[in-house]
Amino acid sequence: MGVKVREKPKSSGIYWIFIDHNGKRRAKKVGKDKRTALQLAKVIEAKLVLGEGKPEEKSSVVVSLFKDYAENWIKVNVPAMCKPSTIMDYTSILKNHVIPKFGKYPIAEIRRGEIKQFLIKKISDGLAKSTVCHMKSCISGVLNLAVDDEVITANPAQRLGKIFNAARDVDEITPLKKEELTHLLDIFQKHYPDHYPHALTLARTGMRMGESLALKWGDIDFNGRFIWIQRTFSRRQIGIPKSGKKRKVDMSLQLTEVLKSHKLKAKQDALKNGKGVLREWVFVNKAGSPIDINNWRNRIFHKALEKAGLRQIRVHDLRHTYASLLIQAGESLVYVRDQLGHHSIKVTVDIYGHLSPEGNKDAVDRLDDVFEYATKRNLSATSQ
Repeated sequence: MGVKVREKPKSSGIYWIFIDHNGKRRAKKVGKDKRTALQLAKVIEAKLVLGEGKPEEKSSVVVSLFKDYAENWIKVNVPAMCKPSTIMDYTSILKNHVIPKFGKYPIAEIRRGEIKQFLIKKISDGLAKSTVCHMKSCISGVLNLAVDDEVITANPAQRLGKIFNAARDVDEITPLKKEELTHLLDIFQKHYPDHYPHALTLARTGMRMGESLALKWGDIDFNGRFIWIQRTFSRRQIGIPKSGKKRKVDMSLQLTEVLKSHKLKAKQDALKNGKGVLREWVFVNKAGSPIDINNWRNRIFHKALEKAGLRQIRVHDLRHTYASLLIQAGESLVYVRDQLGHHSIKVTVDIYGHLSPEGNKDAVDRLDDVFEYATKRNLSATSQ
């Protein structure tokens, strides 16, 4: 048995009384007067001790609903921890998936099994694994608030076990072959020359499209032949890269020369337009504004694939193509990880591990005792 006063949500100035009695928990909203809440808590506790209290009466109880906690979580907690694009994703997921299911549930009555079945159903409906993972994160984040407020003792969205057995494995990557990529870049150079430097940058660095659109000339070191990736462009806002930290990617000789020419042309265009000042961003549209990702994808990239007679792939598959070609060229997964900016080698192995050579017989041969092997070989030759 216990009666406690808590401010909920935190820093809201609104006080609640939480009553634990006979294995049940009830909550009563008092208001903004903390002193009144404390006095009322003492009265309730005294009545419970004397056996006079009836905390189970619904008329005196205000039940905490999932949707109320969700509203506070998305307005207060998420903006403090996440990028704007993530906030938009979580808001959409709550509105379209989570709230319709759990919104009217008393938060203390949500069970682990219900959450697990909800997520499995979303998987069977064909939603992407990443989307379902975001749903789980939303539910867990909301329930963590209830744990902090001591409305529930544990978060039922944690330790759900394997819920993705029914899901597709990591989406099958569809990289281009080397000759296909060469052909595609030739099409860009011939039919979309203004966009060729951008396409080559994606193909030769493996950077994400949002990262390429956020490049500034100051990020490129032509002497050292590398690019600092420090930001990304997403939902018309500049943010940090997906990994949360900047990284350095190497530039090939071809890409270095193409970007030098692209910079020279940008300077000439600035003089022609009477501005005389080099624009800040590396890749912009004809008006000098940031490139619209969807427009570039649909009107440039997909059209180039069509002209090349290639299958329709995602822009992101240029990143997969870059990684697969590096691995086929004998580069290590560690180098690929660093170039792509994965936060863990496990991510790289999960996506590209199957592309690595199965073995290296020269490497294992070097483990042999050379002297002993040579002696046996010579003896064999002598006997012959």
